[in-house]
Amino acid sequence: MSIVCRGIRGATTAENTPESILSATREMLEAILSANDLKKEQIVAAFFTATQDLNAAFPATAARVQLGWTEVALLDSRHMDVPGSLSHCIRVLVLANTDRPAQDLVNVYLRGAANLRSTTGNDNLGR
Repeated sequence: MSIVCRGIRGATTAENTPESILSATREMLEAILSANDLKKEQIVAAFFTATQDLNAAFPATAARVQLGWTEVALLDSRHMDVPGSLSHCIRVLVLANTDRPAQDLVNVYLRGAANLRSTTGNDNLGR
């Protein structure tokens, strides 16, 4: 089987404190690695977005500082402010080199973001 770069989605919620943002982000990233049997050496890039109400810390700091993703391209950005959308939300798109087919990868939605996805498909809900 050949190794290809695949995308894995994740989302979680946090309070607007540095500790909460970093803790929730770390928990989400660790769950993505665990659910997909990935090592940090397989991670190519991670693109984070946060809602407008989360501005106490950069989510990418959890990856860089707490998880040691020093060789991974990281980017923080803002969500579009769509009326009625989930507040206090951090989302991520992780790009990883893997030999697993796309349908076998698990997207991870935790905390208040668990209701963003149904129980069908390859989504891991409800931690």
